[in-house]
Amino acid sequence: MKMDLGTAAYDQVEAVNARNQQLVQALNTGAHSQSEINALVSQITNERIDPTTEIRLPFWTDFGRNLHIGKQVFINSGSMFTDLGGIYIGDHVLIGPNVTIASVNHRIEPAERRNLELQPVYIHDNAWLGANVTVTPGVTIGVNAIVAAGAVVTRNVAANTVVAGVPAKMIKIIKDKEQD
Repeated sequence: MKMDLGTAAYDQVEAVNARNQQLVQALNTGAHSQSEINALVSQITNERIDPTTEIRLPFWTDFGRNLHIGKQVFINSGSMFTDLGGIYIGDHVLIGPNVTIASVNHRIEPAERRNLELQPVYIHDNAWLGANVTVTPGVTIGVNAIVAAGAVVTRNVAANTVVAGVPAKMIKIIKDKEQD
């Protein structure tokens, strides 16, 4: 999906951004209980954040309304969600400190560079993203997958696998103890 600057759709995004960036700043400039954090993030996303979800501050998003967070999710401090294209986080997901998940990119053509390409990111149930992971637009991370610290994910990650490196590559298949 494409979005061009100077269009009515982009103006609507900017209106949401104006409000949400104030909420993000308020969230990150004070001491808050977990219920207060979840309430503020609920305002930012316009969706109820389940009380079983824990979010550590600081928490960053550039838009907020296209960020969807499941139940029993743990988001560590310093994570950044560039969610205009959509970020969908399943249940029981662990997100390490300073993780960046981006669903937005700029166009390659120099004359179009300021316009946007939007591609959703899906993080499926029970996935674990280690510290300083970067997930690029259009990527799906499968159920139970693990992304090792520092990895840059540019392609889909299969369920029940461990990936590592830049770019991330599969290094291991996760077997259930009952399979051994």
